[in-house]
Amino acid sequence: MKRAINVSDVAEWIINKRWFVFIATIAFGIFAASGVRFLEVNNDYHVFFGKDNPHLMAFDGLQNKFTKDDNVFVVIQPESGKVFTKETLLAVEELTTRAWQTPFSTRVDSLANFQHIYANGDDIFVENLADEINQKNSLDIGQIKQVALNDPLLVGRLLDDKGSLTALNITVNLPGKALTENREVAAFVNKMLANWKQEYPGFKTHLTGNIMFTNAFDENFEADMMTLTPIMFLVILTCLLLSTRSIGLTISTFVVLILSMANAMGMAGWLGIQLSGPVISAPNMILTLAIAGSVHLLITILQQMRRGIPKKQSIIDSLQLNFKPIFITSLTTLIGFLALNFSDAPPFRDLGNITAMGIVAAFLFTMILLPILISVMPFKIKINKDKLDKPSWLDSFADFIIKKNNQVLWGMTILVVLIGSFSFNNQLNNEFIKFFDKTIAFRADSDFINDNLTGMYTIEFSLGSGKSDGIADPVYLKKVKEFGDWFKKQENVVHINSLVEVMKRINKSMHGDDFEYYHIPDSSKEASQYLLLYEMSLPYGLDLNNQINVDKSESRFIATVKNISSQELIDLSEKAEKWLMINAPNHMFSNGVSMALMFSHMTKRNMTSMINGGLVALVLISIILIFALRSLKYGLISLIPNLTPLAVAFGLWGFIDGKIDMGISIVFGMTLGLVVDDTIHLLTKYIRARKEQGKSPEDAIRYAFATVGRAVIVTTIVLTAGFLVLAQSQFGFNAGMAKLTSMTLVIAVILDLTLLPTLIVAIDKKIIQSKKATQLKETYLPN
Repeated sequence: MKRAINVSDVAEWIINKRWFVFIATIAFGIFAASGVRFLEVNNDYHVFFGKDNPHLMAFDGLQNKFTKDDNVFVVIQPESGKVFTKETLLAVEELTTRAWQTPFSTRVDSLANFQHIYANGDDIFVENLADEINQKNSLDIGQIKQVALNDPLLVGRLLDDKGSLTALNITVNLPGKALTENREVAAFVNKMLANWKQEYPGFKTHLTGNIMFTNAFDENFEADMMTLTPIMFLVILTCLLLSTRSIGLTISTFVVLILSMANAMGMAGWLGIQLSGPVISAPNMILTLAIAGSVHLLITILQQMRRGIPKKQSIIDSLQLNFKPIFITSLTTLIGFLALNFSDAPPFRDLGNITAMGIVAAFLFTMILLPILISVMPFKIKINKDKLDKPSWLDSFADFIIKKNNQVLWGMTILVVLIGSFSFNNQLNNEFIKFFDKTIAFRADSDFINDNLTGMYTIEFSLGSGKSDGIADPVYLKKVKEFGDWFKKQENVVHINSLVEVMKRINKSMHGDDFEYYHIPDSSKEASQYLLLYEMSLPYGLDLNNQINVDKSESRFIATVKNISSQELIDLSEKAEKWLMINAPNHMFSNGVSMALMFSHMTKRNMTSMINGGLVALVLISIILIFALRSLKYGLISLIPNLTPLAVAFGLWGFIDGKIDMGISIVFGMTLGLVVDDTIHLLTKYIRARKEQGKSPEDAIRYAFATVGRAVIVTTIVLTAGFLVLAQSQFGFNAGMAKLTSMTLVIAVILDLTLLPTLIVAIDKKIIQSKKATQLKETYLPN
C-alpha cells in the first residue's frame, strides 16, 4: 500500500530537485511578468464608472446634448489687486488669445471676449467687452469695469465682486483616441502660463478644473510609485533584516517579493487591465502582503536551526508546520481582496483582482522558491539551547494573560464595545478636491479659488420646454427663473448660469438699454426673434451651443456651489429635483448631474456594495475556517477577533476623522482577509497543542505564543510599516486608506494576543469543567 504524499515529502522533493524546480519556477515567473509591457495608464475619470452607471449616462447625455465641459480654469491675480487697469486687461487679452491654441480647445471665456450686448440708438451691438485694450483710455476702462461688476454672468464666475481677481475658462473636447490627451492639455497650459508670466510679470495664476484634477491625480500616483514604492522596499527589507539578522535570508525574501509583484502586474497586462489611480497602488499592497508568509516560514526555520536541527530538516519542518496556516491566510486574504469586485467602481475591482493575483503568486513563490533559495544561500545561525530554554517576554505575557484571564477578557470586551460605538460617527464625505494634500499645487489653487472667487462643484440640469423652439416661451423662461431664484436662496450656492439672464440682457438692449425692460420678453415670438438676432451676432466659438440644444427644446441650467461634502451635494441635488417635481411641468424635470455628483453617488453606492461584499467574504471566510480548523466551535470563536478589529478601527476613525471617502470605503473588504492571518496562526498552534499534544488550555496558549507569537508580531510590524509608508502619500485617497489599514492591523494583533486567548481559555475551561461535572455525576449515580 502506497503512503500518502504529505507536505514533508513535497518539501524534501523540492529541496532535492532544487535546480530543476528553480529553473522552472523562474521561467514561469519571467513569462508571467513579461505581460507588464502591455500595461497602459488610463487617467480618464470615466474609468471610475461602469458603462451602465446611471449617473455617468445622465452626465454624458447632458454633455452630448449641449457641449462637453472638460475644462481648465485659470484665475489671474494681479499683484496690484486691481483687474481694471490697462496693464491687467492687456495681459488678460493676450492670455485669452494664446489659450485658443490649447490642444482640443473648443471655447475660451474671459473678460476679454465676454459678449457684451448694448444699444446705440436704433442699432444693437454685440462685441467683446475688453479687447483692443491698447486703443482704450481710462474712461473706456472705467466703463468696462462698470459693466463687468454689474453683470451676474461674470461676477461669481469669471470676476470677483471687488474687481481684484479675474478668470479664464478653457473648454476642451478630448477625442479619446489617446491616453495622453489630458496630460497634453495640462502640459500646454502650464507652459503657456510660464511663458506668459515672463512677458507679463506681476501676476499670480491659480489652476483648477477637470483637466487639472485628472492631471494631479495622475502625477501624484506616479510620484507615489517613484518615491513611496522604493521606500516601502527599504522599510520592509530593514524590518526583515532586523528580525532575521541574516543578509542571505533577506535577499531570498527580496526575490520572492519582486517576483510576486512583477507576476501580478504582468498578469494584469496579459488580461488587458489598465492602470488607473487606485490600480497603481497595487504593487505597494502586494509588496506589503507578500512578506507575511515568508516571515512565518523564516522565523520557524531560525527557531529550528537554533535548536541544532540541520538547515535542510529545518526547512522541511517549517514547511510542514506553516503550510496549512499560510495557505488558509492566503486564501482568506485572497477572498477579502476579491470582495472588491462588489465595488461599484471598476478600478477598485481591478485593484482587488491584481492584488489577489499577487497573493497567489506570493504563496507559490514562498512555498516553492523561498525554500530553494534558503537551502543554497550561505548563512550562519548560532546554536544556543540554553538561551532558548530561558523564558522570553512572550512567555511572561502568556502567563499574565492566563493569570488575569477574566479581567483581561472583560476589560478588552468593554474597550471594544466602547471604541467601536464611535464608528457611528463616520459620515460620507467625498470632496475630491480634498483627495490632495494642501501642499499640492492643485489643492492649494482650488482652495484659493473656492475662498476668493467661485466654487469648484456644480449641479447641472437639462430643462426641457416640451417642444421645439420652446425655450423662448415666456412661461418656460419664468419657471427657469423661479428655479434659479430658489437655488440662490440655498446655502453654499455662489453662482447661477441659465438662459434667463441672456434673455433679460437681450430684451433690455432691444429697448434702448432701458432697465425697465430688464426682464423676460413678453411673447414667444418676440423672444425667438431676439434670440435669433443675438445668436447671429456671436462670433465663432462663443455661440450658445453650450446652453441650448439643437432644436431649442431644452436649455442648460448650472448652479455653482462651494466645496461641500458629498452628502451635502447629493442632498442639494435631491432638493432641487423635488422642487422641479412639485413646481414645474413634467417635461421640465431633470436629474441633477455633474462630475462631483457622480463621484458622490459612486462613493455612497460603493459603501453599500462593499459592505455587502464584505459580508459575503465574511461568510466564506467563516466556512473556510470551520473546515480548516475542523471545529465549528473554534471557527465561530475566530469570528470575534476577525470582526472586532474592524469595529474598533472604524470607531477610532470616527473619533479621529469621521470622514469616509472612496479610499476608506474599500478598507472593510480589503482588511477582512488580512486580520485573519494572526488568528489562524495562533488558533492552529493552539489546536495542535490541545489535540496532538494533549495540553491543557493554559499550556496550549503558552505553546501558541512560544511557537508563533514572535512571527505574528514581526508580520504585523512589517505589514504596518509598509502601509504607514503609503500613508505618507500626499494623495489623500491613498493616505487615508493606508492609515486606517495600519490601525486595523495593529488593533488586530493586540486583540489576537489578548481577547482571543482569554476567550478560548474561558470557553474551553468551562467545557472541561462541565465534562468533569458530568463524569462526576455519572460516577455517583446509582446503577
